[in-house]
Order: sequence, then structure tokens, then C-alpha cells
Amino acid sequence: MPYIKTGGLADVVGTLPVEIHALGHEVLTFLPCYKSIDPVKWKLELVIPEISIPLGSEKETGRVYAATHSNGLQYYFIDHPEFFSRDELYGTPLGDYPDNDRRFIFFQRAVLETLRVLNISPDIVHCHDWQTGLIPVYLRTVYSGEPLFRKTKTVFTVHNLAYQGNFPPDSLPLTGIGWEVFRLERLEFYGKVSFLKGGIVYSDAVTTVSESYSEQIQAKEFGCGLEGVLQRRRDRLFGIVNGVDYEEWNPETDPHLAAKFGLKTLQKKEINKTALQKENELKVDSAIPLYGIVTRLVDQKGIDILIPALAKMAEWNLQFVLLGTGEEKYHQLFREIAKKNKGRFGIRILFDPKMAKRIYGGCDFILVPSYYEPCGLAQMIACRYATIPVVRATGGLRDTVQDFDPETEQGNGFSFEKYTSEALLEAIQRSMKIYQEKKNWKILQRNCMTTDFSWAASAKKYVKLFEELQRRKVDSFGKF
Repeated sequence: MPYIKTGGLADVVGTLPVEIHALGHEVLTFLPCYKSIDPVKWKLELVIPEISIPLGSEKETGRVYAATHSNGLQYYFIDHPEFFSRDELYGTPLGDYPDNDRRFIFFQRAVLETLRVLNISPDIVHCHDWQTGLIPVYLRTVYSGEPLFRKTKTVFTVHNLAYQGNFPPDSLPLTGIGWEVFRLERLEFYGKVSFLKGGIVYSDAVTTVSESYSEQIQAKEFGCGLEGVLQRRRDRLFGIVNGVDYEEWNPETDPHLAAKFGLKTLQKKEINKTALQKENELKVDSAIPLYGIVTRLVDQKGIDILIPALAKMAEWNLQFVLLGTGEEKYHQLFREIAKKNKGRFGIRILFDPKMAKRIYGGCDFILVPSYYEPCGLAQMIACRYATIPVVRATGGLRDTVQDFDPETEQGNGFSFEKYTSEALLEAIQRSMKIYQEKKNWKILQRNCMTTDFSWAASAKKYVKLFEELQRRKVDSFGKF
């Protein structure tokens, strides 16, 4: 996303519309006008000076800006300073903002009102995560008689099922939607109103960010309480793996690398490894395999199995660098690990996008030992930089990384099934073995770099789904 970024959702919303537009479709993108979006810098034009949105018995007034970005896309910004001019997007380290229900009810209804005011009749409204989960509900209820939306279909993408937007029942009157939706088959979820569940139940199609994740969330382990709802919608549930922005992540043009390189100049990658070793005060030695991880330091990312594995890795002839922030307990543990392994491990407890690129460009391997991973970008970015992913076979990691087989010379990484430190260590041992086999190592690097993780392929799958939806009648995707 060119205007604001937090996590993988921004990568999707920033790049997917561009690729769909490149396929010949008109795309409009809506987002809140957050504090960090400077109207002067981005040359925003005020297109609706005042837009009044009911929130229960009251009304909140905002305005709408628009801008045409250099990528050719039109963006609309829903502005309400009281709601969106805050230092953080969804909350502080102490927790979510207590009025997130009001903030995003306002945003979602303002999107539909903006379309109505500007007389725009969309073929498809593509919604992402709980912050937009009520839009399909609105189109089936409050706006069901609006001629402008008579042929509009909705697609709802779940990026991470664990983030659900669940609010107390008294949030429902704020939406203007009747109490008839507050039941098990619709928005009610363990006594609360679930924005995410609304998107799943009321949309014409539901997508997740990988095929394996779409299957896993239908089972109890990863269903987050919604597995039954997803099972009932399984005929309208699709997995489409995310892509990578190949302009942003390009070793041939990346200004943050010590040396730019590509498939034909792969030998220059060694310069980046040397620079990374020096930066982290590691021994400069091309024969020692260098492992890296760029991640949030939370349980989901496999940190609880990585830490015990590091004790064994410290005994092996390898080096390790880490970049990330997260839970304070992990900050302390990694600082202790760094003290014990000076000259072997480089630990950086911070957020630094430029350093992340140096790690992708300079490491031999990237570790992604996640407990669950809806899609994951690290493994795809790593392949772009000829850095071999070592991953747990879950979600999008399973779909994008295939074990390297020296006999067939197929595969682009190493994976393991069991969520244990021992399984992770076994995969690392296999990767170390291939690293010493220089012929196979070069084949593996080239396999990585030639795997197509661009958004172009994924965008075509979305367009195919959109076109299929348009050909069907409004109510053909699931009855209430």
C-alpha cells in the first residue's frame, strides 16, 4: 500500500489492485484517512466536503478525499479525525482502541455512502478482514433496495482468522442493522457481534491467502471457533496464494544491498553475505552457512520451538542472524542468547525494513518455523534473493515451498511437518548437507530465483473468480 502499511494486508491491498488494473479492469481502493497520510504530500482532493453517517441514534460527520496515484489507480480516503487521526491504526501496546467498533462501522458505511453519492455502481466489492466484514452484511440488509448495488457481488478475504473484530451486543444498534442478524447462523459469536463472521456468512465468495490455509481453518485446530461456519461455506471458500511485489523486492535494483545481483550474476550474492557478516560481527567465511529470520517475535511464528533449537545450532558450524520485535519475554531471551553466542549469532531486536533486505540478500537460508501461517511472505521474498527457505509445512508455507530432491533436481527449499525443535533441527541439517554440495547448491539457488511468486498469477485467479461471480445470480452463493 503506497499510503500506509501494517503487515501483509498492506502488501496485498497495495499490489493486487495494481495487477488487476493491469489486466484491463477499473479498480477503486478505499481506506481510512489515517494520521500518517498527509493530504498535502499526496495531493489529496476533497471530493465530498461532508458525509453524514448514522451511528445508532447519533450521526457522525466526515469527509472524503481522493487521489490518483502514479500507479494509475484511484484511491478514496474516508476522513474523520476523531476516529482516524491517531498515532496507531488499531490500538496501542496496551490493547485495541475501545471504540474500534464505532470507528470501523463508520468507515464501512461511509464507503457505501461514498459510492452512492458519486453514483458508482461496482461489479465487485472486495473486502479484507474484519474491518470491512460488515459491508457484505449491509449490502444484504440496509442497502438491499438500493438500485445502485442491485448487481454488486462481494468477495471477502480472510488474511488471518485469529483477528475477528468481536464486539459486545450493544455494538449492533450502532450499525443500523436489525437484531434479526444477532443469531448463531449470522453475526452472533459466543455472545458477541463478529464483524469477521459477518463477512464470511454474507459475502458471495470467501477467499483465504493460500489453498492449504483454506482447508486448515475448516478444522478445530486452526478454525478459531469459526470452523463450523467455514465448513458450511466450503463450496464458496477459495484459497488464492498471495504474491510478492517484484518491483519492491528485486535484488537487481535493491539500493539497500552491498551488491546488486540477479540470476546471471548470482556470484555477487557473496558480497552481500560478507557485508552482513561484518555488520553482525560474525566471522567472514563463505564456507559457513548463514541462517536468518525476519519475523514478529510471537508464538505463531514458531519462536517457542526456535529458541530451544538455537542451543543446538550454537554447537554446529553455522551462523545465525535475527531481526524482529514482539513479546517482551522473547526480547529478553534473545538478548541472553546474543550474549552467549557473540561472533556466532547476530540478534537485532528492532524493526528495520532496510536491514531486512540486507538479511534477505546476504543470508544463505531463511527460517520460517511458524505454528500456523495463512500465507507468509518471507519464504517468497527469500526465493527472490536466492536465499533458501527452511519452513514448517503449514498454510501458505506448504503451498509455496517444495523440498529439494537432489536426484530430480526439483524443489526450492526444505520443510518439516511436526511442530517441534527436533523437526526444525533435522530440516536445518538437511539444508547444511546440500550447502556443502556445491553443484546441488547452485541448482537449488536457481530453482528459488526462477519460482514465480509475482502477483500477476494470483491476480488472474482473482479476476477469474470475479467474472464467475458476475455470471451468477445474486443469491446463488449460499442461502440464509
